[in-house]
Amino acid sequence: MSDYAVTDPATGQTHATYPVATADELEAAVAGAAEAARGWGRSSTPAERAALLRRVAELHRERRDELAAIIVREMGKTLAAAEGEVDFSADITKYYADHIDEITADQPVAIDGDGTAVIRRAPLGALLGIMPWNFPYYQVARFAAPNLAMGNTILLKHAPQCPESGAALEKMYADAGFPAGAYTDVRLTNEQAAEVIADRRVQGVSVTGSERAGAAVAEIAGRNLKKVALELGGSDPFVLLSTDDLDAVVAQAVDARLDNTGQSCNAAKRFIVVDDLYDAFVEKFTAAMSAATVGDPNDEDTVLGPLSSLTAAERLQEQVDRAVAGGATLVTGGTRDGAFFTPTVLTDVTADMDAYREEFFGPVGVVYRVADEDEAVEVANGTPFGLGSYVFTTDPAQAERVADRLEAGMVYVNLVLADEPGLPFGGVKRSGTGRELGLLGADEFVNKKLVRIGA
Repeated sequence: MSDYAVTDPATGQTHATYPVATADELEAAVAGAAEAARGWGRSSTPAERAALLRRVAELHRERRDELAAIIVREMGKTLAAAEGEVDFSADITKYYADHIDEITADQPVAIDGDGTAVIRRAPLGALLGIMPWNFPYYQVARFAAPNLAMGNTILLKHAPQCPESGAALEKMYADAGFPAGAYTDVRLTNEQAAEVIADRRVQGVSVTGSERAGAAVAEIAGRNLKKVALELGGSDPFVLLSTDDLDAVVAQAVDARLDNTGQSCNAAKRFIVVDDLYDAFVEKFTAAMSAATVGDPNDEDTVLGPLSSLTAAERLQEQVDRAVAGGATLVTGGTRDGAFFTPTVLTDVTADMDAYREEFFGPVGVVYRVADEDEAVEVANGTPFGLGSYVFTTDPAQAERVADRLEAGMVYVNLVLADEPGLPFGGVKRSGTGRELGLLGADEFVNKKLVRIGA
């Protein structure tokens, strides 16, 4: 894609197009980020950086209406979800301002000999962030805030359908008082992004996106010996083993599947239910999914807006059709109207189908019947992904046991949608490497320098 474009998926109307950076603009961006890293990044104090981040958090809240409207138009997020995303991005940014002393403090190391030893965290320098369209502000906040807190500088390549949210963020960081080069929005082709990763002035790259994008970035980073963090896809299991309130569990299951119109990497996508609860769960889950309102993302009653693009909806339709052709049962939904997709429930998906291993990035829930805990864990771990997971049980010992057995970067027990700025986010297997958010998120792109001093 040579141009960045704002195309409203609800209407199909293209509002504006923006060119990618010229060679001169790209060189200026990289040079500016490297210069700011050498200057501001090394000379600024944690207190100074914290003050700047606090102002960014304030600007998120002051510009909430404007920012939310942009992403409703860019990728079809419902207005309520867009406003919530802006708020959460402000919370994340403020978290790193509030905790900057913790993430920059020396860490003493016990030694056998005389003297002292500490681990001292220092910034690496200029970093490239390659961000997706599904959370245009939240994804950026969790990459940019901890790294700016450490004194790294940011080159931000946003998704081609998010040029206006990308520009709004760049302006926000500038208006907050960050110096030139500390945060730069760059509209790049994939080929230009590869050049930036290879550039010796850039010290690392973080990508949130598909497996294919992550593999391509990791390959280039590896050839150039660059630090890389990857947050990729997920097909998170929702394991139901026992409950005293099935209606409440179903409500949480629907919330976990339909959040962001089903376009969340860590959304529950596979619902793994023990035999004695399976039939009742499918009945209630299907009814609740079918009742979700699909419509204008600006309407306060809308639960599901359009998918992010017509292409995304067509891809999801192809996946569902292929699953049904392969023997899966379509319990409800499975139809598309432009970029809008009805809430969908599939059952009878077996291990010989592609649908067993694929990620459905949209409002599609696949329900599996299992005999017991052991089979539930086997099914839960039976995909290439390992991002998040959800376990519902009335047995605390079972919860601990299953949490230990799940191949995932995150396990949530008896709750969903419980992300917080202080909780680390990330996965294993083909869901990526590294962590974002929390104190771990600030440790990805730092030089953990040993300083050993004799007596």
